[in-house]
Amino acid sequence: MPYRPQIANVTTAGSNEKEGLYEFIIHTADGTDIRVFYNRFPEWKLTALSRLGKVPCPVCRKDFICKCMEKFSNEFDQQLKDGEWLNKAAE
Repeated sequence: MPYRPQIANVTTAGSNEKEGLYEFIIHTADGTDIRVFYNRFPEWKLTALSRLGKVPCPVCRKDFICKCMEKFSNEFDQQLKDGEWLNKAAE
């Protein structure tokens, strides 16, 4: 069964509002936490994404750093924009 990420919650981890840079932590429905970086100017753009090593990767089941979540960056980006998560977390 292929992995399908589902965002459960988003929190702001840090920001530089003057430069339009934001760091968010995505909490997925399966318990995986992912750190994403966005640039707000001229519009919201995903610049980097990485899985936090709290639980094994749901794709490869490795306990250490892997790049599996980068394959789903478009899905995370779309869910964040569709659910208005970026505007909510940046307030």
